[in-house]
Amino acid sequence: MDFQPTEEQLAVRDTAREIAERLLLPRAAARDLSGEFPLAEMKELAKLGLLGISVPEALGGAEMGPVAYSLALQELGRGDAAVAVTVSVTNMVAELIAKYGTAAIAQQWVPRLVSGELVAGAFGLSEPQAGSDVAGLRTMATRTANGWRLDGNKQWITSGDHAGVLVVWALTEPALGHKGVTAFVVPGGTPGLTVARLEEKLGLHGSSTAQLVLDGVEIGADQVLGEVGGGFALAMMALDGGRIGIASQAVGIARGALEAAIRYALDRETFGQPIIKHQAVGNMLADAATWLDAATLMTLRAAYAKQQQQPFAQLAAMAKLFATEHAWKICDIALQVHGGYGYVRDFPVERALRDVRATRIYEGTSEIQRLVIARNLLR
Repeated sequence: MDFQPTEEQLAVRDTAREIAERLLLPRAAARDLSGEFPLAEMKELAKLGLLGISVPEALGGAEMGPVAYSLALQELGRGDAAVAVTVSVTNMVAELIAKYGTAAIAQQWVPRLVSGELVAGAFGLSEPQAGSDVAGLRTMATRTANGWRLDGNKQWITSGDHAGVLVVWALTEPALGHKGVTAFVVPGGTPGLTVARLEEKLGLHGSSTAQLVLDGVEIGADQVLGEVGGGFALAMMALDGGRIGIASQAVGIARGALEAAIRYALDRETFGQPIIKHQAVGNMLADAATWLDAATLMTLRAAYAKQQQQPFAQLAAMAKLFATEHAWKICDIALQVHGGYGYVRDFPVERALRDVRATRIYEGTSEIQRLVIARNLLR
């Protein structure tokens, strides 16, 4: 499989790299301390077409596809992982509505998302008792004279407090299990939709994570995404693509941490020479560089398969599993190379270790990825 990036895809990568260097990296440490949501950054990224990389041009997107998307997210993750995850979910929501919404729904929401008119999109799937188990949802959708009423709770919703539009999954036919799940487009600020709390997290402080309450949220009959009862399939397809995004984010965080470790190992001297020349340190960095290269290639392979409209669920699960698990190891090595300095906020590697930890959890934990991979091996 040849996934050598094209000139156009590399141009998207270079655009993301430039804004990461100019705008994200200089503010990342301060944002980590303040927890400030990246409002201004999202506007700038929208101007450059980075909020709709895989969205059709007719809806205001760049229509550059999954490979360009992966390359861009790697650069943004290297700059500021909190911004990268906000961008990732917004792209995910825009692509989902563009692909499965009616023409009217797509035209209503997607151009406003990718242009930055709406600050962000949110993916309302997880609940307090149902994360990867979509069939375990409890949020209910009840038919009304004018459409639907939504009641329930959503948990771990990235940008849930800032989202201009959300895709929310709910049960329309509880007796049917996963075949009774439907996806709905819900405008941000709809009466009855409230933020119950914002989570205080280990890392990704500039990305808000909300618990949402839906209490009598009324939406029109035309706000169904796809078909009634077809929400489970949409969630699975969206998560498959989302795993490429999280793998890309992990690769970017790990790359930034490894670059910092190499710089430090070249500068720091012990026993009369840079510590990178000590075999113990050199071996750790060699392992980290090898893992990073493998993770990058696996992630781009999955993105290329999706772009070619080939089966990619297995490749995405493998890429997400390998990239996130090894990104954690790479960031840990980077901190270890820094010694005591790695443990303090003056150096970026402690933030990288905290930020990268979440990648092994969201969009399906590592344990879920192994389950997906093993089930595919049986087919």
